[in-house]
Amino acid sequence: MSLKTRVTTDAAPAPAHTFSQGVRKGPFVQVSGQGPVDPVSGEYLFPGDVAAQTTRTLENVKAIIEASGATFDDVVMLRVYLTQRSDFASMNDAYGEFVSAHTSSGVLPARTTVFTGLPRAEMLVEIDGVAIIAD
Repeated sequence: MSLKTRVTTDAAPAPAHTFSQGVRKGPFVQVSGQGPVDPVSGEYLFPGDVAAQTTRTLENVKAIIEASGATFDDVVMLRVYLTQRSDFASMNDAYGEFVSAHTSSGVLPARTTVFTGLPRAEMLVEIDGVAIIAD
């Protein structure tokens, strides 16, 4: 049996509540929902700019993936939560640019996009993900 271990890194924001940045069990890595937060200051960045928020959020997800021992190529699923349907095209462009640039295999992760409310008014986007570390 493989142990469940917490994934932590200073390169992504510390959890604001009672959860881990990520969890690894065997080859599976689950990243908690991340937002457009600066890991150093803890400040929410880029108010009103969903494209910039998407990029910052994906940088946080990537940092946690890498802290687990995985690479962005190991990501099999990303879930995007948006507050406004009108932000979809801008988010999608920023998402596509980031994911394509960081997926050297050319096999992009699967994705789901959900429109919902988020915990903070300044958050336009939140993203979580799953990676499977290859042997």
